Amino acid sequence: MKKLTRSTTDRMISGVCGGFGEYFDIDPTILRIAMAFIVIFTGLIPGLVFYIVATMIIPKDTETVSHETKHDNHHEKSDSK
Repeated sequence: MKKLTRSTTDRMISGVCGGFGEYFDIDPTILRIAMAFIVIFTGLIPGLVFYIVATMIIPKDTETVSHETKHDNHHEKSDSK
């Protein structure tokens, strides 16, 4: 089962649109443009509140974070030899 997470690889601000794009298999750029229109045409506040709330309640993509951390740790060990 797919889980909605904030993207750690395809992000502009906090990864909300990237996460929705990965979850719904949609290009995140289309979602970012739609979000920009929503923010502009709703008077700024409702769209920004949605984004901030989504940032707070949608967890980060931990699989990618742990993979990047392992890669960085491996790279550091090989540099210190």
